[in-house]
Amino acid sequence: MMKFFSIFAILLACVSAKAQENGVFIDNLKSLRVEIDGLWDSDPVMNLGGANWVEISFDDLQHNYVRYTYKITHCDADWEPSDLLESDYMDGFNGMRIEDYSPSTSTAMLYNHYSLRIPNDDVKLKVSGNYRVEFFEDGDDEPVAQACFSIVEPKVGIDISVSSNTDIDTYQSHQQVSFEVNYSTYTVHHPESELMPVVVQNRRWDNHVENLQPTYLKTNTLIFNHNKSLIFPGGNEYRRFEVLDDHVPTMRIEAMRYERPYYHAFVMEDAQRINYIYDQDQNGRYYVRNANDIDSAWESEYYITHFRLSMPQIPGGNLYLHGDFTNGRLADEYKMEYNLLEHVYEIAMPLKQGSYNYQYLFVHDGDNVGQTAQSEGDFYQTENEYGVYIYHRPFGERYDHLVGYNKVKYLGNK
Repeated sequence: MMKFFSIFAILLACVSAKAQENGVFIDNLKSLRVEIDGLWDSDPVMNLGGANWVEISFDDLQHNYVRYTYKITHCDADWEPSDLLESDYMDGFNGMRIEDYSPSTSTAMLYNHYSLRIPNDDVKLKVSGNYRVEFFEDGDDEPVAQACFSIVEPKVGIDISVSSNTDIDTYQSHQQVSFEVNYSTYTVHHPESELMPVVVQNRRWDNHVENLQPTYLKTNTLIFNHNKSLIFPGGNEYRRFEVLDDHVPTMRIEAMRYERPYYHAFVMEDAQRINYIYDQDQNGRYYVRNANDIDSAWESEYYITHFRLSMPQIPGGNLYLHGDFTNGRLADEYKMEYNLLEHVYEIAMPLKQGSYNYQYLFVHDGDNVGQTAQSEGDFYQTENEYGVYIYHRPFGERYDHLVGYNKVKYLGNK
C-alpha cells in the first residue's frame, strides 16, 4: 500500500509547497503537527525570550528507524530566507538529529513517531520573525517535510473587529476584517510604510492578505478599515468526525472494517451545502487521541479513511479535501476524484485515530486559492478565526521583526 516517492517527485512536491505552509513531501510521513507549549489547539506563534516552546511531530509509516536531521531557517515576512547568518538568529548548530522517537505499539499499521522540541539543548532562537524547519533523511539534500512557526516580540497593540455588514454585501455571504495597530510604546519612524500587516483566516495561507495600506492615521495608531482586500467569504462551519475505536463507529462514522492488512473507516456521505449549518467546530483543527486516551502519539491506530461528497461535478477546476490534517495545502494528494456512475467526489487516505474538522475547497484551473462557495456555501453567520501579524523592518536592519500578533474569533449572530 505504501508508495515511496522518487527524488523527482520529492522535488516537485517541494516546489509546489508554499514557503509558509507545513508539508510532507514523501508518502510515508503523516500527521505532521506544530504545537505551542503542548496545546493541540494553539496557533503556531510564541513569544521571544519567554518560557514558550514549539513541538513539531510526525509519523513515519516505514516503521523501521530512520535517522532524521533538521535545519532551521529564519525567514522574512514573505517567508523567504532572511539575510541573517545562522549565528545571528540561533545559538547552536543546524543538522542535528531528532533524538525523540517511539515505535507504535499494538497497531495494525506500524509507524515510528518522531518529535522535536525547540528550544532544546542543541538550539535556542534569538530573534523574532518567521521560522521554517526542514527535515532530512540523514545524508540527503532534499527535505522530506517542513514545519513553520513564528516568534513575536510584542511591541505593538492590535485591536481586531469583524463585521458581516461589509462593503460589498450586508448579512449575506462575507465577513470584513478591520483592525488598529497602536505603536505608542514603540519607536517607528515611518509607520505607514514600515509596519507590514498580514491577515489570515482559520490559519489558511492560500487566501491570506498582505501588502495592505492603512486607511488613515491618528496619533500613534494605524487604522485599517473599509478595505475590500479584507473581505473574506464566510464559508460554512467545518464538518466533523471522530474515529476512536477499531470496531465501533463513532461520530459520523458509518462503518469500520478490517480489510487485511489495515482497518478502514467510512465517513458518512456528505452532501453539497446550500444552507448555513450551525456546529461547534474547531475551525479546521484535529486532535489525535484513541478510545483509551493513553499514549495517543504512538498507540493510536491509522485507518484508511474514506470520504464521499454527493454533488454534481464542477467544471473548470478541482475539489480538495482540506483542514489542518492536510497541512492546509491544496496538493495533489488531497485532490478528490469524481465518480461519474455515483455522482460523488471520493478520496481515501490514512488518518490517525482522533477528532477531525474538514471542509471541501474548489480551486479554479490556473488558480491557487480555495473557494468554499461551490461545496460548502458562504454565509455571514459562520464562526471564523482571524489572525493579524504585524512585521517591522527598522532602518538598517537585515530582517523583519514580528512585533505583534493577535487573533479574534468571530461569532456571527450567536
